[in-house]
Amino acid sequence: MSGEPEGAIAVLVVDDHQVLADSLVRVLSAETDIHPVGVAPDLARARAMVVHHRPDVVLLDHTLPDGEGADAVRPLLEANPGMAVVMLTASTSDRVLGAAMEAGAAGFISKTSGLSELVTAVRAAARGDAVVSPQLLSRLLVRMRREAQGVGHDLTDREREILQLLSKGLTNVAISGQLFLSVHTVRNHIANLSAKLGAHSKLEALAIAVREGLVEPPR
Repeated sequence: MSGEPEGAIAVLVVDDHQVLADSLVRVLSAETDIHPVGVAPDLARARAMVVHHRPDVVLLDHTLPDGEGADAVRPLLEANPGMAVVMLTASTSDRVLGAAMEAGAAGFISKTSGLSELVTAVRAAARGDAVVSPQLLSRLLVRMRREAQGVGHDLTDREREILQLLSKGLTNVAISGQLFLSVHTVRNHIANLSAKLGAHSKLEALAIAVREGLVEPPR
């Protein structure tokens, strides 16, 4: 897993099930625009490999020998702030998924998902889109705690509008079409509002926005 093609999405797989990890690597390696940089069987090695390889996307199993993936999301992002962390889930509870969301996870992909769904999820995470169904997103946002801490007061009306659209599960492309803005402009707005909220991902920005009462979860 060396010789990364220029412009390819660098992906680190974090999973202690060797057969599954190898299968994920094989699937991703077959795509010309995706390059697996390695497999980490535990969180300690995951952090070291994140620092060394600087991946664009991390596929992170929830249960690992030295801890839970949800607890590792924030430390991994602190080691490489520009990447996206996608949780690999089985039957994980909304509580765990919500915690991962609040920690900065870019989304979730089921271990039982089809191969095309996995590849699509990696590409979506790499371009900054949330990897979550609108139904699951709505369910998680409704469960977010309401505990205002005074952030987000400096959001513009446009940034609040985009947050509300994000809460409905819309992608950057869909938002650009609805607001008659370029995708580049939408990305800039999301980057700015995320910085103001101190968020690492769209999902974390939404969790903070709901906590602060800046947006209403879809019903």
